Amino acid sequence: MMTMFLSRKKYKFLIYIFLFFSFQTYASYVLIPMDAESQQNHLKAYGITYWTLSKDLKVKWLLNYRGGSFLLPDTEKIRKECTIRGVSYEVLSTAKTEEILIEISSPSKNMEAVVLEKAPKIAVYSPKGNQPWDDAVTMVLTFAEIPYETIYDKEVLEDNLILYDWLHLHHEDFTGQYGKFYNTYRATPWYIKEKAQAEKLANELGYQKVSKEKLAVALKIRDYVVGGGFMFAMCSATDSFEIALAAEGVDICEPMFDGDPSEPGYQSKIDFNNTFAFKNFTLERNPNVYEFSSIDMTRTRRIPKTTDYFTLMDFSAKWDPIPTMLCQNHTSLVKGFMGQTTAYNPNQIKSNVLILGENKTNNEARYIHGIKGKGFFTFYGGHDPEDYQHRVGDPKTELELHPNSPGYRLILNNVLFPAAKKKKQKT
Repeated sequence: MMTMFLSRKKYKFLIYIFLFFSFQTYASYVLIPMDAESQQNHLKAYGITYWTLSKDLKVKWLLNYRGGSFLLPDTEKIRKECTIRGVSYEVLSTAKTEEILIEISSPSKNMEAVVLEKAPKIAVYSPKGNQPWDDAVTMVLTFAEIPYETIYDKEVLEDNLILYDWLHLHHEDFTGQYGKFYNTYRATPWYIKEKAQAEKLANELGYQKVSKEKLAVALKIRDYVVGGGFMFAMCSATDSFEIALAAEGVDICEPMFDGDPSEPGYQSKIDFNNTFAFKNFTLERNPNVYEFSSIDMTRTRRIPKTTDYFTLMDFSAKWDPIPTMLCQNHTSLVKGFMGQTTAYNPNQIKSNVLILGENKTNNEARYIHGIKGKGFFTFYGGHDPEDYQHRVGDPKTELELHPNSPGYRLILNNVLFPAAKKKKQKT
């Protein structure tokens, strides 16, 4: 009897062990696929990944595996959250997960598994009163349910940028020329109001001119990046930021912008050593022209909307994980879209800056990335990836209609970038 009792006890123990390891084998990880066929909501998938990181759980970003999929620990809460947000997911066994990771690690595969360690704290540079749909990044962050905080000049000048891991700039004008909207909109109430507000803020912060106050802000942002920050900029914030840095100490503003004439011969006084990405550009002197400089190719491009696409570059995931991360997508061909700054002249991009996306037909760069000091910057041409030619006063884009947008995915790649455990870039 004692022998039978022990054998039954041993049997139950073995059953327990079997069930325990069976659970570990058959339900250990959640895969969020990011290929075109399997994912019903690519944009909200980034939100799930961010949400998981915010719970102090690590995630693996599987670069070039099924469109840049995410591997999460398997918990009931994660599954439930995916279901609530409409994000497709697959539950993997330990054995299947190991099989995938072995495949990714193979030298013959252009893939890599990058560990995401923490949810980055996000700041969006935007004046008070701007609606969330005024720029594409705030729209997609809201849609993906990724939290962010809005800051502006006062916070930047008070050195609050150190509180954030990631900073976004959009259609800001750092040159003090009010977006070069003078010719078309100078008599409109909104232009008059925004100009007055900008002048009032500059005076409150101790500056006689908006151009000088915006330069001070640009220099603080420069220092933030050099010190290790991550900056992502779109549309006119990209080239106006560069122009402000290059024109430090030089008056490039005409009287309608700052009350006095521009400095004679100011083009020859521009210092391209001060910029992050661009060189040898020519400033647009005419205040009635809706353009800042020759960096942007909006006025020279001759591409019909139906054929306006750009191609993402292909990098080595194992040797160049950073640009690979920033280019993760379910397609290598992305629809083009316009903005005040639409595309960059490749001849005016510094040699140490990577072109991540380009339109070879028109010889233009659409998406670029670089290192500055200890930090990183990414510039993305255009205003809204799903609104081809967004104009002042146009309605916002409804992202519920574009949950699989490749153009918006590029923005969210940058949002997660600071979460990654970095390897030294070898380019």
